[in-house]
Amino acid sequence: MDQHIAGWAAEGTPLRGAVCDENQVRAAAGLTMVAGAVAFAYAYFDKFYLPLQVVAACFFVEFALRLIVGIRFSATGVVAGVLTRAYPPEWVSAKPKRFAWTLGLVLSGAMTVITNSGIRGTLPRTICLLCLTLMWLESVLGLCVGCEIHAALVRRGWVSSDAGYEACAHGVCDIPRPGPRA
Repeated sequence: MDQHIAGWAAEGTPLRGAVCDENQVRAAAGLTMVAGAVAFAYAYFDKFYLPLQVVAACFFVEFALRLIVGIRFSATGVVAGVLTRAYPPEWVSAKPKRFAWTLGLVLSGAMTVITNSGIRGTLPRTICLLCLTLMWLESVLGLCVGCEIHAALVRRGWVSSDAGYEACAHGVCDIPRPGPRA
């Protein structure tokens, strides 16, 4: 599972829930983005879809592993951990990341079914470009769109909030508390 850390977040708040190292998550997003970009290039330019089929299936397994055992034990998570071990960990809550990985699992599952069913052309390339964009935003800019969506759902009351949303990257999970009415 995700790592449980007893201690303090960078902003001085105590950590109680499961957390992930933001550096490791971003590095893993970069690694998957590179694999996806290579597979997309073969599909788009050469109309050779085998790499896209393989990468989509691997991503499905990768996201399933992240959800079941945590990023530290997934294939790209292990490589990303090695690449980022020289940097101090930047702990963030695991719950929003898990929501984002669930979106990745759904998209990669759809891509696996679509590409292995022989569907070619605009549909798989569009889904692939969406995934590449999401991975680029996470790895390069540190913007986790899945985390942003999750935070919006919590703010609207469609998803319940709990203590696990305590140290999110860039304050995404900060829920404004209603003030006293005037």
